[in-house]
Amino acid sequence: MHGHGLLQLAEEEHIDLWTDFASSAVYGAMKRLASEGLIVEERVERQGNYPERQVYRISANGKVALHALRQQGLTEIVIKPDPLDLALARLDPDRLDELPALFTERLARLRSTLATSEAHLGQVRQFLTVAETWAMRHQIARRRGEIAWHEDLLTALPQIIADEISRKEPS
Repeated sequence: MHGHGLLQLAEEEHIDLWTDFASSAVYGAMKRLASEGLIVEERVERQGNYPERQVYRISANGKVALHALRQQGLTEIVIKPDPLDLALARLDPDRLDELPALFTERLARLRSTLATSEAHLGQVRQFLTVAETWAMRHQIARRRGEIAWHEDLLTALPQIIADEISRKEPS
């Protein structure tokens, strides 16, 4: 398939609705895949007045790499460290009084993001496969988990602040 064909396929399959991969990134990705030998030029074709286009196919190494990536995606658990955790573990002792408002606002933003994601899924569900719908539902579930954790944190905040105050060194 040529780059424009992949771009059209990405748009038809609405990958921007359930991934963070923009259709416009297709050409850069193809260049990288070709340089790594994961796709190879099969032929050059020309249709009508359009410019010549390189048609690529997945190479044997590309098939192996694709299989490995699918397996990795299906078997590995990826939960990246959140910068919030470091900031929470090393609070500014002179600004502890700001924490309730900070976390209340953060929770409101998370709830807004969840509502937007749920509404978005409702709008695009008709364009998605069952698996793509489940991928979007996974993102929504993760947002719900973040909200639940933040709600628990807000409940524990007085205890956290009291502990931090008890650790303050006298000036």
